[in-house]
Amino acid sequence: MFRFFENLVDPYTPYPPTDHPPTRLLPFLMDYARPFRRLFVWAGLLSVVVALVEIGLIWAMGWVVDILAGDPAQVWEAHGATLIALALFVLLLRPLLQALDVLVLNNAIMPNFGTLIRWRAHAQVLRQSVGWFENDFAGRIANRIMQTPPAAGEAVFHVFDAIAFALAYVVGAAVMLGDADPRLMIPLILWLGLYGWLMRWTIRRVGAASKAASDARSLVNGRVVDAYTNIHSVKMFAQDAQELDYAREAIDRTRETVQAEMRLFTLMDVALVTLNGLLIVGVVGWALLLWMQGSASVGVVAAATALTLRLNAMTGWIMWALTTFFRQLGVVAEGMQTIAQPIALVDAPEAKPLMLEKGEIVLDHLSHHYGRDSGGLDDISLTIAPGEKIGLVGRSGAGKSTLVKLLLRFYDAEQGRILIDGQNIATVTQDSLRREIGMVQQDSALLHRSVRDNLLYGSPDASEAEVIAAAKQAQAHEFILGLRDPEGRSGYDAHVGERGVKLSGGQRQRIALARVILKDAPVLLLDEATSALDSEVEAAIQDTLYGMMEGKTVIAIAHRLSTIAQMDRILVLDRGRIVEQGSHDVLLAQSGLYAGFWARQSGGFLDPDTQAAE
Repeated sequence: MFRFFENLVDPYTPYPPTDHPPTRLLPFLMDYARPFRRLFVWAGLLSVVVALVEIGLIWAMGWVVDILAGDPAQVWEAHGATLIALALFVLLLRPLLQALDVLVLNNAIMPNFGTLIRWRAHAQVLRQSVGWFENDFAGRIANRIMQTPPAAGEAVFHVFDAIAFALAYVVGAAVMLGDADPRLMIPLILWLGLYGWLMRWTIRRVGAASKAASDARSLVNGRVVDAYTNIHSVKMFAQDAQELDYAREAIDRTRETVQAEMRLFTLMDVALVTLNGLLIVGVVGWALLLWMQGSASVGVVAAATALTLRLNAMTGWIMWALTTFFRQLGVVAEGMQTIAQPIALVDAPEAKPLMLEKGEIVLDHLSHHYGRDSGGLDDISLTIAPGEKIGLVGRSGAGKSTLVKLLLRFYDAEQGRILIDGQNIATVTQDSLRREIGMVQQDSALLHRSVRDNLLYGSPDASEAEVIAAAKQAQAHEFILGLRDPEGRSGYDAHVGERGVKLSGGQRQRIALARVILKDAPVLLLDEATSALDSEVEAAIQDTLYGMMEGKTVIAIAHRLSTIAQMDRILVLDRGRIVEQGSHDVLLAQSGLYAGFWARQSGGFLDPDTQAAE
């Protein structure tokens, strides 16, 4: 039975992704709720039915009180069948209706609605560009992705569990009192007016207060995760106190926003108790007055009393449900600041996969300054022949990393274009472009998964033999076999920790090299690929590196100039422009920037802050 209701909606059902998700709250929720529309109708109808059943029971109890005034034998003779039917209804049909109501809400909607939002929100955020992620805390992004789905689920839950039920209950109560005596509706209507005003006052304030509190919590999460992610730096510089102060500022802001929320709830509770006292005195007192005047029966008084006490008990719950509903909407609105941001870097309409045959790369008047007046690249034109090995040299900020990021289309170039085998990379699909490019970075962060999983990132379909062969080529197989994590997993099954922190820098770099060897892409980008390796290990895998380059178009960035001295051509970048190019020997003969770098390097490394030779 549970499985039937749990499978009514597939939270992973295919859907068309959008580059411009709704930025207003209701359309945003309706977009995610589309697969649940039919279930929402059923949930609303069942909530109304359950509320009307509760009203009917109170009316029935009043009727029972009235018939008890007669002789018991006559009462049974006249109403026995009705009493039996009422008992069967309470014992059988009422639990069945209640079961259907909670099965639809608790088992069909709640688990799947949050799952669908979390899945689609994560998918949406993953489509954002690298630059988008560089402008925010990873912790804050993750916090919004994690807190928005349960908040949306809670909002939906309260719509059907409380709001629809309460509306049906209040309308039914008014009809029942009016049927007994229309005058009994007067205190109820007056109370409803005051209660509505109190709800409006509370709701107008609680949504903004909740959004502020949620934003403050996300800031705390972002700062705390930032400290944990960079724990080596925190400890290295003995900055625990500074990190505590940095977090305390955000934590204290959270405390202030929560205090503001709690003041609203305290005022609401005091006002609600006062209003409920007016409701009890008004309805029950009027019913007693009508009974004294002979205008109402004892059953009417009993039903009015039961109804009023039930409303008294419900009002706090309804108010709590409504304020929770709007608090959760505030959390969703805060999460939308991340989830509903448009995708800025998208595939062109009708984009086709990159068809790479030779590996020629052409940079055509390429400029990119990250929206600033300087930095990055400035009007670069260059042709890299198929299979040519290019070395990039330059001081920090000369534009080397910018060139690599543009080649991978992590950013769209502000001016100019990049062609690979005559195809503008802005007009091909991003995935197909990156599948044809292998890259090893200076900071080879790994996923907190097994060594095998990290290697298979390069080629998910690779066999175990291919994985091991790639590891051996990168001089990684021996140390991998000796790995063991705290869970007892060893070798290729051992987990490497967040960003690979359980491994040394050289070990991480060799796994990154093995991953690219396994990928075997025709274009190879090396950004300080051997910087984390000691000289002995570098020498051992130097042949591997040159073997990786065989038959590929290669662009290698290096401060260790000896690693690129054998390249076909070396480009010297300065202030975003190519100022020198040629082979190692030709550049040394020119006595320019490269010759100055070579003369001043220490231990084979380029001092990135070295001033150019005159």
